[in-house]
Amino acid sequence: MNTNQPNTLAPGYFDDVYRANEDPWAFTSSPYERQKYADTLAALPKPRYERAFEIGSSIGVLTAQLALRCGQLLSVDVSEAALTQARQRCAKLPQVELRKMQVPAEFPDGQFDLILLSEVGYYWAPADLARAADLMVAALPTGAQLLLVHWTPVVPDYPQTGDEVHEFFLQKATPAGPLAHLHGHRAEKYRLDLLAKR
Repeated sequence: MNTNQPNTLAPGYFDDVYRANEDPWAFTSSPYERQKYADTLAALPKPRYERAFEIGSSIGVLTAQLALRCGQLLSVDVSEAALTQARQRCAKLPQVELRKMQVPAEFPDGQFDLILLSEVGYYWAPADLARAADLMVAALPTGAQLLLVHWTPVVPDYPQTGDEVHEFFLQKATPAGPLAHLHGHRAEKYRLDLLAKR
């Protein structure tokens, strides 16, 4: 991890990004994103999850796809501009609740049988990643799953890399740890790991 203890990116960073471009990462048009979303959904072994939590809805492209596998899906983001688009995209999906929330300073109550952390972990400073991880683990009952998907190339603005995020969680998947590693793989520019609560 970076030795100068970088700060977690503030919500204003994302507000500026979405003000400059409604779809700044080409979620709706990129072949890379399409393939990654298909890979993400294919990595989930259960056909249905009763209560799921997605950290980082952005404009709701993956949210709308994931919702078809969920009884209830709470999806959160720090950017109101992103959430506005997500609400429009998910308007006909009554099982979706979209909420402005800054994890780990804020975290929902209750338990989830799936938590998805996709393209978010590297925005957190190491201390916030550790705090978020503890909250996520606590919110998973035994057997519930945590799916991690992150871009792996280095981005100078980001406090951490995708690899650092995944390796942090995999340290919790030792025989004595709270998580078990079910499977994972690396694509050209992202990696995916599925873990379960012991």
